[in-house]
Amino acid sequence: MSPAHLAPALGAHLHEQNGQSGVQFAVWAPQAEGLEVCLFDSAPGPETQRIVLAHVGNGIWQAFVPGLSAGQLYGLRAHGPWAPEAGHRFNPARLLLDPWALALVGGTERLALQAGHTVADPLKPDQPWAEHRPAPQDNAAAMPKCVVLDAQAELEAGHAIAPRPVIAGERVFIYEAHVKALTRLHPEVPEAQRGSYAALAHPAVTAHLQRLGITTVCLLPVHQHISERHLLARGLVNHWGYNTLNAFAPEPGYAAATGGTDPANPEQAAAVRAEFRFMVDALHRAGIEVVLDVVFNHTAESDLDGPTLSWRGLGQNAWYVMGEHGLPHNFSGCGNSLNVSEPRVLQWVMDSLRWWVQAYGVDGFRFDLAVSLGRVAALDHAFHPHAPLLNAMAQDPVLRHVRLIAEPWDIGPNGYHCGGFAPGWLEWNDRFRDGVRAFWLGHHASLGELASRVCASSDLFNHQGRLPAASVNLLTAHDGYTLADLTAYAHKHNAANGEDNRDGHSHNLSANAGVEGPSDDPLVQHRRGLWRRALLATVLCAQGTPQLLAGDELGHSQQGNNNSYCQDNPITWLDWPQADCELPGFVAGLAALRRLHPGLRHARWFSGQPTVKGGPADIHWLHGDGQAMHAEAWHNSQHCTLGAVITVGEAGQPPAERLLMVWHAGRGHTTLALPPGTWSLRLDSARAFVALNEAASEPVSGPLHCAEARVCVLVQSLQG
Repeated sequence: MSPAHLAPALGAHLHEQNGQSGVQFAVWAPQAEGLEVCLFDSAPGPETQRIVLAHVGNGIWQAFVPGLSAGQLYGLRAHGPWAPEAGHRFNPARLLLDPWALALVGGTERLALQAGHTVADPLKPDQPWAEHRPAPQDNAAAMPKCVVLDAQAELEAGHAIAPRPVIAGERVFIYEAHVKALTRLHPEVPEAQRGSYAALAHPAVTAHLQRLGITTVCLLPVHQHISERHLLARGLVNHWGYNTLNAFAPEPGYAAATGGTDPANPEQAAAVRAEFRFMVDALHRAGIEVVLDVVFNHTAESDLDGPTLSWRGLGQNAWYVMGEHGLPHNFSGCGNSLNVSEPRVLQWVMDSLRWWVQAYGVDGFRFDLAVSLGRVAALDHAFHPHAPLLNAMAQDPVLRHVRLIAEPWDIGPNGYHCGGFAPGWLEWNDRFRDGVRAFWLGHHASLGELASRVCASSDLFNHQGRLPAASVNLLTAHDGYTLADLTAYAHKHNAANGEDNRDGHSHNLSANAGVEGPSDDPLVQHRRGLWRRALLATVLCAQGTPQLLAGDELGHSQQGNNNSYCQDNPITWLDWPQADCELPGFVAGLAALRRLHPGLRHARWFSGQPTVKGGPADIHWLHGDGQAMHAEAWHNSQHCTLGAVITVGEAGQPPAERLLMVWHAGRGHTTLALPPGTWSLRLDSARAFVALNEAASEPVSGPLHCAEARVCVLVQSLQG
């Protein structure tokens, strides 16, 4: 199949008709009564021509315009009823963006104020939604413009990117990062590149990722996005980017090519795209996959007080899940929910995903509030793991080989489904997060809960042929505490967000070692260090797919802010100059240990049975004294030590070693009798000790004495 046939069918595309070259425009607006394309010579300039589109059936409006070429700027106007109670908000005075536009030019800083209705102060809307009236002013001068691209040239540029690294599922190690925050303060990156795609491709950054053993970078949203009106009112910005304006173009705020500003012309927009591809190419050449966090549960149009930018103006009832009286459902918590049960909306999502794989070389996607993508209109918007959009991804020839990661919840009815997605999906596992935090930081926890979580949560994921790698094991993420703050703050400190500390979760299962926030007390610092290393060791020595939040390996703090979505400043920018000098080496050692020992990344579920005839069980659990676990002990929250003997080999091979894992939460002294044989210590998180070979290891004879919080790994050879 040629690249030309891989471009989306809707939108604006170069075309030849009757021997003439030009642009074919195709727009889906099934409830509109008329559609027009407006042409512009520059983003701030006046409209130069208006073309009426013909309704060709099935909700598609279309026209071929000869003489146009790549680089042409355009926008849309939609005619139709203004009937808010019925969900109709057509207003031809408002210029609209094409949902399928492959690039935009022009300013976007205050787009959240471009309402389709008359409002005295869009920063402080107070009019009942049913009383909204269409704004009569033409707002074209305030809107960015869509750009016609040569789709075939874009696909060829994507094809030129270095191929995706080949990484087995059980060897994946994910690093969740924000493009700007990761490098904005990196001293080895040139000042002009810091906080950009180019910075992420810098050798100093890729070398850091390689040293850590990262296989997969998961980038917070890089779709072009805008800030919401409530943030504009406070002088803040949407730092995380979960507010998509365009699902086909990279966010220009992360491009060194434009100095982090919106492109003013098609040439600058092309430079943004080239820089993004350069980043992907550099990461691939470093052996690292690129996964994008994408937002298809809602759009930047917010609730009915929000702007009319594209989807709402082309037909709110078609694009969004609607309730009674013309009100959109809000499964996302962001004011609207996309109607992915509608085939054309599903097509838009699929076209976007394929475009990023083919035109930009990305290797997978993490879906924000993914339960919203599995809600089915025919089931009264209940979630189903084989919803049309989820099934479409599973069978698509472009997408079925990329990594698909679900955030398995939303805020709608019955919105929690961790473990509920179909085979092939990975899922963020908040049960791992909470169970592991509770065990180490002194909250209510049982040994049985810990055992389940470090064995890839088989209670959640071991069904329908799913594998342990389906569980994405994380302790921290962008939305919550960093690891440093998890162990230094008992309460959130979100005053900087301007919501009187009401935002963000209050149930964090954190601890502060007796002092809230920064402390110079050596005992406090020592205890926090024990916790951090034990937590990191638990993640990287657990079955499943480990995920690390960027900056946790540096000791980065957000000053106790656990909802930093609007903090584009040193609160979120990783403080490389003040980084913990020893923690990166410890994380790198843990990742290397995981690669070396198959018992730390077993590709199959443990069964408690031998992997070879006559051999020991693949896993055998031990109580804190070294004796076999008994039923009552699994449920006792007072016990704080758990051991496991793991005897597995690489895939298809007999075991060559046994591992003894020990998790000791540090609430009292424990003496654990070792199983018979000669053991060598390869990991002791309390001492930040990691040995990657026999020569560097420490022989252990007699019982293992545990007082402080620690994770230990001991190895016994079965060869010779």
